[in-house]
Amino acid sequence: MNTFPLTAQDETLIAAARQTLRRAYHPDRHTVGSAVMAASGQIYTGVNVESCAAGPCAEPVALGAAISAGEQQLLVIVAVGGFEEPGYVLNPCGNCRQMMIDYAPDMLVIVGDERGAHFKVRARDLLPFAYRHFGGDPP
Repeated sequence: MNTFPLTAQDETLIAAARQTLRRAYHPDRHTVGSAVMAASGQIYTGVNVESCAAGPCAEPVALGAAISAGEQQLLVIVAVGGFEEPGYVLNPCGNCRQMMIDYAPDMLVIVGDERGAHFKVRARDLLPFAYRHFGGDPP
């Protein structure tokens, strides 16, 4: 799997996810923030939405915001958890990995390893042998 180092732009994206989490944090409902950067340069954010029947993670909420705004090319996404500064980078769950492959398989995902190092990988590399619901890559 190819990995890519973080850039200053990636740090800005992480900061946006952290700010979104700080703004919306609730210990029972909103504990993860996410930010996605589109090719337009615009950053879209979201938080997880908990309910009695579960709810979406922060990543699909951010992706939905970008898609709803008409973005068609998504470049980088990150999720952060915890309310204490600085908010740690979270690796996406399996459902989020599948959604990323469905909507932006070449998007870079900021992840962390067990030593706390952060880097980027392609969404398609996070879920080998992924199920392909759609006939091809999205427009």
